[in-house]
Amino acid sequence: MPGVSALQKFMKLLNGKKLADKIKLRLKKKIAKMKKKPSLAMVLVGSDQASKIYIRNKKKACKEVGIENKEITLPVNISQKKLIAEIKKLNRNKKITGIILQLPIPAYLDKYKVLEAIDPRKDADCLHHLNFGKFLQVGEKKSVVIPATAIGIIKLLEEYKIPVEGKSAVVMGYSDIVGKPTTELLIDRKATVTVCHSKTQNLKNITREADIIIVSTGVKNILTGDMVKGGVVVVDVGIHYVPNKKIYPHTRFGVGVHGDVDFASVSKKASFITPVPGGVGPMTVAMLMWNTVRLVKAK
Repeated sequence: MPGVSALQKFMKLLNGKKLADKIKLRLKKKIAKMKKKPSLAMVLVGSDQASKIYIRNKKKACKEVGIENKEITLPVNISQKKLIAEIKKLNRNKKITGIILQLPIPAYLDKYKVLEAIDPRKDADCLHHLNFGKFLQVGEKKSVVIPATAIGIIKLLEEYKIPVEGKSAVVMGYSDIVGKPTTELLIDRKATVTVCHSKTQNLKNITREADIIIVSTGVKNILTGDMVKGGVVVVDVGIHYVPNKKIYPHTRFGVGVHGDVDFASVSKKASFITPVPGGVGPMTVAMLMWNTVRLVKAK
């Protein structure tokens, strides 16, 4: 087996931004030919800074590809009844073809009841139980929309011709947005998948055997170099903002911005790894645009 230095020499970044730009360009050309143009409504509850950044990135992408967009910002203390009423108003608006609820929302709100209020024909995030359930049961080929981050990860692996069939994959985290749908997509491609979470025992022993690791835990630096084998493919879905340079001296991709993976140590052993930022984030936004277009074409 090659030494660490030899492996690092051949390590490649999974450039999500570059692929996302290619996808958005194809969507722009497709939208230009559509008679009915897609329109995306984005609902934000409160003023969480990270959520506002995500909304801004989505609005920018909409503008780039030609999707009309509308941002609805609601007070952090809004009642569930009023929030659902706002969503139903968007359901009735014939000009709006897609709706997303920016997550997370305040803990006092029932996330699933709010998501259930979205018309499944306008559910651009694939989080309504009818769409999510259909995706899990029949797969991506028979689904109109697919969870954006999950399919973005798969598209990134495919772009770099990373084999999945027969490989051992570890998914760290089991959220509806990333962990569960990514697991489904990997299984559909005949990977052997292990899902890990906060109660997983002997995590290091599990990750050391993996050919592919998808990390989406919300815990910075949870995956370190001693937890992976040489040649592993690592996809980092996490993103953390640390304003103080002394707390986290991030030197390669911008001070204070990093993921769930300790890039410095893991990249020395990985064959492919996503940067943060510039990896999964742009792909999530691009695939949200892709979903929004598919909702219109399905009607």
